[in-house]
Amino acid sequence: LQAMSDNEQDWLALKPQEPSPSQCCGSGCKPCIYDVYEKELAQWERAKAMQDKSLLLGKKEQSNNSELNPDTFTAFSVSSVEQLTEDTYQYKFELPGNSSLRLSLGQHIVLRGVVNGLEVQRAYTPISPRNAEGYFEVLIKCYEAGLMSQYIKTWKRGDVVFWRGPFGGFPYQPNKHGELLMLASGTGLAPMIPILQSITDDEEDETFVTLVGCFPTFDKIYLKPLLQDLARYWNIRIYYVLSQETSLEKLPWSYQENTYTSRLNEDLMKTIVNSCRRKPFVLICGSSSFNEDMSRYLKAAGIEENSCFVF
Repeated sequence: LQAMSDNEQDWLALKPQEPSPSQCCGSGCKPCIYDVYEKELAQWERAKAMQDKSLLLGKKEQSNNSELNPDTFTAFSVSSVEQLTEDTYQYKFELPGNSSLRLSLGQHIVLRGVVNGLEVQRAYTPISPRNAEGYFEVLIKCYEAGLMSQYIKTWKRGDVVFWRGPFGGFPYQPNKHGELLMLASGTGLAPMIPILQSITDDEEDETFVTLVGCFPTFDKIYLKPLLQDLARYWNIRIYYVLSQETSLEKLPWSYQENTYTSRLNEDLMKTIVNSCRRKPFVLICGSSSFNEDMSRYLKAAGIEENSCFVF
């Protein structure tokens, strides 16, 4: 067998690596990591056919201009780490100068981590206001056995991590819907926060909102001070559904009348939908099983599929 020529080896070294399944965050991003790979592979094949390596120089794996970009990962540094519950953290990232991420409402960004030599990607929704200048914040739940969680738990102030995006989002328009019913489980609260803040920041927006936050116990409710502030607005109502809390007596009195100690089941869903002031448009964010259950309960409560949006 003829030994591979140096030239062939050079080209092989430049060939883009096919992503492994762990690198896809599974959120239907456009472009997906696989789309980026296909594009780079086509570029590599064209350059190799023409024996012209300069055609590959445009390939940017990481960008350093601090502008978020869907195709390439950009470095951002961690400016603070705040533990909210035993397994949930709020991370703040620096943006250069007074720049802002300029995301549309409910858009997510994709994080890249390397754990034991394996690259992993996951999608998270920033919870900072859209117009926040000089920083953005992300709410992340760390799982005991999660690969990405192992990487995230090592973060400390000053560490540099890589994000790309934005993707997805809910095309929110002020006053388009009479009432939004938000059903959020755990960190599914994240895409709801920027939408709530945009409604309360806009004096012309008279959309009613009913937010239902599902958590195991009172201690595990995230962002309590922020939610309490939002609930003071005339058009915002917040309910809590605590699946593992046995009695309301231990809760502060300000929470008692807005809290249910049960799971969010079909009966409770009917009660909540019937309490809405107008026929609601529903936003849902949680685990896939939560999302499926909610869609089923909503149907039973008379809400059509075209009146729901799942993050």
